[in-house]
Amino acid sequence: MSCPTYRKLCDHLVISDAVTFADGTLTIDIPLRAYNDNEKYCIVVAQSLPAETTVNAPVAITIGGVATTTYPLLKCDCTPVTACSINTRTRYSTIVRTGISSGSFILTGKIPCSQCGNTLTSLPVEVTAATTSDTNNGKRS
Repeated sequence: MSCPTYRKLCDHLVISDAVTFADGTLTIDIPLRAYNDNEKYCIVVAQSLPAETTVNAPVAITIGGVATTTYPLLKCDCTPVTACSINTRTRYSTIVRTGISSGSFILTGKIPCSQCGNTLTSLPVEVTAATTSDTNNGKRS
């Protein structure tokens, strides 16, 4: 089988410009352009996640470096995506959903369960004191 020596990239392939962590939110900035309602866009997270990112931080999208307007990244069941689900150099297939004054990016499929391990093993939650051996402090490693 022969591989083509070139192939045009899809017009809906979006490569991130920056990934930042501030105010408890992991933000993926994508290039400035119109992202149309109900259109599919494949977002590639091209930059490394900041070392200080916490695993349970919500993920938001900004467009064109405008940090004052953010759009949540949601799972296909419309729950927020958390930072532990995001990997660098990975493509995420999304659909844009808009409302009257804002919108969101919704993943078109489920993220593999092995990608995120920040769930409790059971309820009720037991309160334990932090130990000196806990050097990770809830941050992504």
